[in-house]
This record gives sequence, C-alpha cells and structure tokens, in this order.
Amino acid sequence: MGCFFSKKSTKRKEEKEDDFKPTTSNAIPLGNNSDEAPKQYSWDKREKVDPKDFMLTGLRDVTVGRLPGKLNGQQFVIQECENCDIYVLDHSAAVTVDDCVNCRIVLGPVKGSIFFRDCKDIRCVVACQQFRTRDCKKMDVFLSCATQPIIESSTGMKFGCFQFFYPELAFHFKDAGLSIFNNNWSNVHDFTPVSGENNWSLLPENAAVLDYVHAPDPESEFKAVRISTEPDRSIVPLTKGGRRKDSEESCLFVFFAGEYATANARKLIDQATANGFVLIQTKEVSMRPEDVKRVFQNSAEDLVAWITKGPVIALELNGVGVVEACKNIANEVFSGTKVFVSENKNTSSRDVDNFFNFADMQMGL
Repeated sequence: MGCFFSKKSTKRKEEKEDDFKPTTSNAIPLGNNSDEAPKQYSWDKREKVDPKDFMLTGLRDVTVGRLPGKLNGQQFVIQECENCDIYVLDHSAAVTVDDCVNCRIVLGPVKGSIFFRDCKDIRCVVACQQFRTRDCKKMDVFLSCATQPIIESSTGMKFGCFQFFYPELAFHFKDAGLSIFNNNWSNVHDFTPVSGENNWSLLPENAAVLDYVHAPDPESEFKAVRISTEPDRSIVPLTKGGRRKDSEESCLFVFFAGEYATANARKLIDQATANGFVLIQTKEVSMRPEDVKRVFQNSAEDLVAWITKGPVIALELNGVGVVEACKNIANEVFSGTKVFVSENKNTSSRDVDNFFNFADMQMGL
C-alpha cells in the first residue's frame, strides 16, 4: 500500500522537483514585463506542510510521537525505529510502520488503514478502519478495527481488545469516522496460513495494556496528557470477541437512534457487567425496513419507524440468567427509551445470530 510520505514516493517527489528547478540561463519570462502583481490563487495561500512533521524515522531509545491537535487527519509514517516508545495521540488519515524493532506504539484513530511492514517485536494499541501486516514477527496488538484485521507472511501475532483513554479520544474517533461499537479485533484473517501452524492467537483474557506498552515517561512532553489503560475507562467497550463463551445463554439488546444512544449503551454495559454478565460483541449499523423485518421478525412492525432516525447500536451479553436480567434493566433503567430485548432464552440465540449475521454482511466482513 503506498503512502504520500513513503521513502519511494519522497524520492520520486525530489526527482520531480529537480526537473523544475530554475536555471541561470537567459530565459525570456513569459507574459509582459509590466510591474503588475501576479494573481493570487487559493492554493498559493495554503499553509505550507513540512513532511518531517508527519514522520518519525531512524530513531533509537527515545520517547516520541505527536500530541493531540498536531496531525488533524494527515497521513503519518513511522520507519526504522528501534526500542522507542511512540505515542501518536491524534487522528490521522493513514499510517504506515516500516522496519521497526522492539517498539511500543500507541496510535490514535486512523480513518483508513494502518499497515505494519517488516517489523519485529512490536507491542501496540491501535484504532483504525483497516489493519494489515506483512512480513512481521512477534506483535502484540490491542486493537479496535472496523473491518476484518488481515495478516500476511507474519508470525507470532497476538491480539487483544483495545483498552485506552485520553480526553480527546472520543472526538478523534468521530473525526476519523469510526464507531466505538464496531470492533472486529478477534476476527483475524491470515492470507498466508501454514498447515499445522497458527500464525496468530489471542492474548490472555486478563492481559493488561501496561504489561505491554509503557506509560509515558514523566519527563516527556506526554506527561500532561491524562492517559488511562483501565478497561472501565476505555473509550471502546471491552468485548470477549471470539473467545469461548462462558454460558450457552446470550441476549440481544438493541438501542435505536436517539440523542443518548451511545450513553445508554455504555450505561447498559456497566449495569450488566456489574451483575457478572459478559459483553461478547457490539455493532453500530444502519437498517432498512426490509432488514428490520428479516432480523426482528415478529417484533418488526413496532420498530420500522425507529430506524429512520439513524443507526442502531446492538450488544450481545452472555451469562446464566442474562435474558431476564436485561429485560429488568430495560424496564427499570430504560423505560422511556426505544429498545429491543430478547424475549426469552429459547429464542435469544436466534436473535443474536439474526442481527450479527446481518451486521457482518452489511459491513462486508
């Protein structure tokens, strides 16, 4: 995947610039020789961008990165760094990480793809639309990814659910066009599987981010950023993902669009997990009337009008007695809110499968 600031493209750019450098020959200027000022165009007034502001290259044994507000949606490149702690605490368009060894990397939301190439012994926290690796070895990744993560010619890859917070992170997710509820961190696709071997696995369920990624050096410029790696502070809900479920009973709980849909979903997660239930997966997706009829079946008639207000947020919660508990929470906590909750444990698994199969197809997984 190419990038504006990759080594090859930079070289091509320099070659092109050399072709257009002014010469000292007695060239005749175009146009007349009057003192009339040249016209000014909008592109002449744009603030000059220094590519070096969007690159980290050739660094060793340092703590570096970018503070919130420094990237504002630009592309970013990290290359040939060794034993560095890197914190990119802003949203970006795309990120490439090349030829890095033994680095700890935190990346704020990436609107497009994050691509690791020829890297080794990397531990990172990443939020993105697309995640890809090629020719990498031994990476531990705490991931939030809107699409299916892809590895290629890579070994020793381990994945866990994104767990991170800093004050601007929610705004950066929005600026990058990412939903905190669309996270396919455990649904990894290996382009180059090897028979009898596993190139990737999941991190231990109790894996803590700080055991893998350092807290910022108190002497660094990042000391003023209020970072937290506690799961209950994480902007992205902590999900069990593809790990084996503890119970055969799951419940589908769906919030329809409204001013407080995100806050209500977070409140439900807090309530349910406090009662010992486990959050398996979440999705935020738009629906059409025909989708409602297919997914919600007998309950569809009452729900069709609500999908016109925006995307729905769905959660799968798991545990013995979870259906009854969720119905009680819906009545006691969300009585004035339009929601769907599985009616009983005999049909709840069907509800979960219907919704998340639809959502995966809708998002092209």
